Amino acid sequence: MLVNGLPAATVGALDRGLAYGDGVFRTLRVADGQPVWLEEHLARLAMDASRLGLPCDEAAWRADLAALTLPPQGVLRLTLTRGEGPRGYLPPHPVRPTRIAACWRDELPVAPESGIHARVCRLRLARQPALAGVKHLNRLENVLARAEWDDPAIQEGLLLDQEDRVISGVLSNVFIWRGGELLTPRLDACGVAGVTRARLLRLAPEAGFPVREADLGLDDVLAADEVMCCNSLIGLWRIARLEGRAWGAAVVSGALWNLLHA
Repeated sequence: MLVNGLPAATVGALDRGLAYGDGVFRTLRVADGQPVWLEEHLARLAMDASRLGLPCDEAAWRADLAALTLPPQGVLRLTLTRGEGPRGYLPPHPVRPTRIAACWRDELPVAPESGIHARVCRLRLARQPALAGVKHLNRLENVLARAEWDDPAIQEGLLLDQEDRVISGVLSNVFIWRGGELLTPRLDACGVAGVTRARLLRLAPEAGFPVREADLGLDDVLAADEVMCCNSLIGLWRIARLEGRAWGAAVVSGALWNLLHA
C-alpha cells in the first residue's frame, strides 16, 4: 500500500475521506502482475473526481503504480480523497488530496457455468442526480444491502431505487437481453457507472449487438431472455435464478464475455 507515493497503511484521522466519504475510488483486477483496463479506470477516476471538484494527478498515479509491487493475480484499489481539512463540511482551499494505492493477493470469485443465484434487496437506493454514476466513497447503501443475506448460495442482490426502477446489483452493473436487444439501466439519478459497463456499451454495437440504456422495472428483468451482471473483478456473470424466476442455457452472455476479454 502506498499513501501519496510512500509506503504506509494509515491515513490521518482528519482525512475527509474518513470523516465525510469525500472522495472517489476504482477497483481493478490484476492479471499477470498488471492492472487490467488501467487506462479506462484512470479516465473514469479522473471523471468522477472532476464531478466532486477534486484534482486528479494522472502522472502521480502512474508513478505510484510503477513503485507498487503487484501480485501475479489479485485486486488493486485506487482511492482519492480531498485530504485533510478543518472540521465542517466546507471543502478546504487549497485542496491537498490523498492518494491511496493498495493491492491484495485475493483469489477472484469464479461463477459456476450454470450461472449465479441472485435476490432482490429490500433497500431502495436514494435518487441524487448530482452524484449519479460517480463511484464515491459513501457506499453505505451497498453495505446495508449486502448485509441483508448471508446465504452462500446467493452471489448477488438486485438494487432498485425509490421509484422501483432497477439500477444495479450490490456489487455490479446489470444488463438484460430481451427481444434481440441488450439493455442496461439508465443511471441518471443514482448508481455507479462501472468501467465494465462502459466497455460493453462501447463494444457491443461494434460486434452487432444492439444496446441502449433504458428505464427498467423488475418485471422487465424477470421477462428477459437472459440477465447478466458485470464488474471489473468478475467480468460478466450470467444470472440463472432471481427470486422465483429461473433461466436455462446462456443466450448471449458467452459472446459478451469473450468480447470483454478479447
